[in-house]
Amino acid sequence: MTTTTTSATSATSATSATSTDYATDCATGYVHGYSEAEARRLGDQANTLVELLHAGTAYPPGSRVLEVGCGVGAQTVHLLAANPGVHLTAVDVSADSLAQARARVSALAPGVQVDWHHSDLHRLPFVDGSFDHLFVCFVLEHLADPPAALAALRRVLKPGGTITVVEGDHGSAFFHPESAAARAAVDHLVRLQTLAGGDSLIGRRLHPLLTEAGFRDVAVRPRTVSADGSRPELVEGFTRRTFVAMVESVRAEALAAGLTTAEAFDRGIADLHRTAEEGGTFHYTFFKALAVRP
Repeated sequence: MTTTTTSATSATSATSATSTDYATDCATGYVHGYSEAEARRLGDQANTLVELLHAGTAYPPGSRVLEVGCGVGAQTVHLLAANPGVHLTAVDVSADSLAQARARVSALAPGVQVDWHHSDLHRLPFVDGSFDHLFVCFVLEHLADPPAALAALRRVLKPGGTITVVEGDHGSAFFHPESAAARAAVDHLVRLQTLAGGDSLIGRRLHPLLTEAGFRDVAVRPRTVSADGSRPELVEGFTRRTFVAMVESVRAEALAAGLTTAEAFDRGIADLHRTAEEGGTFHYTFFKALAVRP
């Protein structure tokens, strides 16, 4: 595990660094991959949905906040913008993603201090009760054992501290015009994520997961995207550049796994794109949970 602390204005120079063995046996494959296109998709998603996903997330200045699974920093910049004065620590299992996150924060939030840690969330290098708040966005869906992950996160949260968890649920997607081919393409993504050890339907499970992990005052609220001709920014930013791009990115994997044919998959993608054209609509629900460590 390599741990670095940098400021946003000096993303490549660490002010402190330590090194120890880094284990990845608890991590599963990230079904969407680590391409430049995926990094752009994550940025598009975060920017398009910032009000939807971050509304209600407010941390007092001076709070010790841990962002778990920060990835390329797509959500990090919005956390920093909405919560000036917090002491933010960001952790991710991918060193390459952390490098991109540092660069993104350096460019978009110059002068802001962030502590960056390359670590598996199951083996966080922090003492018990290190943080006042945890922010976990689009992470649990990729893990083989979400209860174990939540138990590990509960350890580093102080008593009375809060955890915020945001996840999607691909089963919530519906659209017009309806298309069996489009729905099959989405189902292939769901299946591939299951094969990778994750669960792209996890949004519906947040309340029981957090409750069983020992958190209290668990409150889960839906955050629904409804994209149509009256909301062109959502049609472009979410339907086309987030959701359809996400499904389209697993084409090679779906074919290699024998889940579909090239013709059938491409028909499904074309029909998904049709929902972003005139007369089309697309709807999707995210779930945002807030809970307290007793």
